[in-house]
Amino acid sequence: MAVDFKDYYQTLGIGKSANAAEIKKAFRKLARKYHPDVAKNKTTAEEKFKEINEAYEVLSDPEKRKKYDTLGVDWDKPHAGHPSARQPHGHGAGGFQAGGEDFHFTGTGFSDFFEQYFSGAGRYSGGYESHGTAGGSAQARRGQDIEGDILVTLEESMQGAVRSISMQTVNRETGQTETATFHVRIPLGVQDSQRIRVPGHGGTGSGGAPDGDLYLRVRHAAHPDFTSKDAHLYHELDIAPWDAVLGVEIQIPSLDGSLKIRIPKGSKNGQQLRVRERGLPKGKSGNRGDLIAILNITIPDKLSSEQKKLWEQLREASKATKPND
Repeated sequence: MAVDFKDYYQTLGIGKSANAAEIKKAFRKLARKYHPDVAKNKTTAEEKFKEINEAYEVLSDPEKRKKYDTLGVDWDKPHAGHPSARQPHGHGAGGFQAGGEDFHFTGTGFSDFFEQYFSGAGRYSGGYESHGTAGGSAQARRGQDIEGDILVTLEESMQGAVRSISMQTVNRETGQTETATFHVRIPLGVQDSQRIRVPGHGGTGSGGAPDGDLYLRVRHAAHPDFTSKDAHLYHELDIAPWDAVLGVEIQIPSLDGSLKIRIPKGSKNGQQLRVRERGLPKGKSGNRGDLIAILNITIPDKLSSEQKKLWEQLREASKATKPND
């Protein structure tokens, strides 16, 4: 199966020399525009949001970005000089191999190109189990367990969801192709790197033995406002210097509506403010993680003449203030 090259720089609308801050800024701008919760055309926005996430997943990771830049636009040409890039070890086109079978997924949220080169798909989750038959002349062999990745939004983790997945299995000896479509339940509060077991959708068993299982490793989709760790959500909160000094009440977003928090007087850059029980659910327990705001004190890019004068007055007043005042 042919795999199309993905121009991740073009997807984010940035140049190849973009630094980490520029990549993050471009992602956040596009993610806010195409987030399915706010976009008018939900279907189109959802696909675009996945594309943006995939591009950010690769370009925001130094190792993945280096590998991507090495592939280049001629990644599949014989003269490219990167044979390992044209056919990764152990992978089939757009999916991966297990035993004598190739696998290809749709519905996981990742493109074929990403699956093949950046997702780590194709990991074996477990070995074969062999059982002798009654006659002793053959063995029944349980199918290979396989593992792939699935992109899950924080909103899906917050509410739980059901995803439709299609898996195409190709027998490399006979060329026979089978396609199975099934539903995968995204558990409430599922965390990044957690695995979801889908029984009976792994490699094909032989001799009457059962098929193996499919394990989908959850990858939390990048969000314009939050990052996650375990059940906690983290939000980078930009505040003005005077608000850090004087304190202020401010609205911040959460996954279930905005909320008001108090910035204490004398707050420091990088200080963390915790809002209990406003993170992701902890399974079916009814408990939740916390929402943690990380303060980022920002300096104005431009000053009017009046603002500059006020800052100069503040500097002079600070010089005149004694340490014990």
